[in-house]
Amino acid sequence: MMRVSGENLHRHAQALFPICRSITGEGLRRTLAYIAERIPLGLQEIPSGEKVLDWEIPPEWNVAGAYVARLSGERVVDFADNNLHLVQYSLPMDRVVPREELKSHLHSLPDQPDLVPYRTSYYKPDWGFCVAHSTLARLTDEAYRVVIDSRLAPGSLTLGECLLEGESRDEVLISTHCCHPSLANDNLSAIAVAIEMARALQERRRRFTYRFLFMPGTIGAIAWLARNRERVHRIRHGLVLSCLGDGAPPSYKMSRRGDAPIDRYARHALSRRGQESRVRPFSPYGYDERQYCSPGFDLPVGALMRSPNGTFPEYHTSADNLDFIRPEALADSYALLDEIVDMIERDRIYVSRSPYGEPQLGRRGLYGDGEGYDWMSMMWTLNLADGRHSVLDMAERSGKPFASIAAAAAAAARAGLLAAAE
Repeated sequence: MMRVSGENLHRHAQALFPICRSITGEGLRRTLAYIAERIPLGLQEIPSGEKVLDWEIPPEWNVAGAYVARLSGERVVDFADNNLHLVQYSLPMDRVVPREELKSHLHSLPDQPDLVPYRTSYYKPDWGFCVAHSTLARLTDEAYRVVIDSRLAPGSLTLGECLLEGESRDEVLISTHCCHPSLANDNLSAIAVAIEMARALQERRRRFTYRFLFMPGTIGAIAWLARNRERVHRIRHGLVLSCLGDGAPPSYKMSRRGDAPIDRYARHALSRRGQESRVRPFSPYGYDERQYCSPGFDLPVGALMRSPNGTFPEYHTSADNLDFIRPEALADSYALLDEIVDMIERDRIYVSRSPYGEPQLGRRGLYGDGEGYDWMSMMWTLNLADGRHSVLDMAERSGKPFASIAAAAAAAARAGLLAAAE
């Protein structure tokens, strides 16, 4: 297991925060280019109009600028100040708009009057601006000039994929959405953790093949699934990452199956922290786990978060900024993911080569505590190595940490007392 500093993780968020990302366009490509400078990332361009399952790739959207101005020229809302100000996928325009018409295209949060919300109109042609509710009272002129310098035209949707091949073709999927503009927790925290996890795994011996996906939410996962239907059966474990930088304890949302190994790994890790109450059942609402867990695919994919989406007041507002995410929370999220990956790699079934009575451990140098394990972990491991119990089964039954049981099993295997059943 490798430690990563929270400051290093936070620097990724700082670098990416100013970019106006969307489900298509140059902001998304700039984000993927940043990732590609740090890990091996293949890019796919899926053309607008391509049919993907029950959906279609939308036109590409790019924006150069947008503002609302008084007729005197004074700008009262400006995309240049905060890219949340513009509703994503707003149509281009340049005209004078009566106040009442303008207000019908303004979005605010009356209960959070100083915050700017995040809104989109991906699949319904429209335009709009997001403003602090306190701004609305100051919009008293009869008309305003509205300028949106955007382009909506045939193009493509960009997917980023990092494949780290292992000893097995069986895969671990780690999926992160990267389509939100300047939102630090709901987007950038997970991107930062995923970058560093991929970098760490490059340096390790890998039993499994790891596939990291960086792509726009919903339509990106649907497009990837549509193009990879013949290989999804290789996915043995999967995690969707999001909201990994806030101050709440970690949480895990189970896969649709509810009893997949990934669900058990996450539950065991959180239980050892005293946070088993942070394990939540599956729901068909959330992030891209709902695509991977749709009934036709039913993949073993859960979601790793801190505060779940929609449960914190900063969610989808300008308060989800770089000050909201904490280096220590990012580092803790990385450590938890690293622990789960370690379980994925080290969990296997063992068979005892000396099952009749306790083997003589002293002459094998195994008597007492060993490196990474204690005496009782060794005793439980030897007793449960019957070809039916995995390392996780042993840890759960004994109450010992997974890492201690795994270390004991490895030591016993090196001494010739156990053989891997797989």
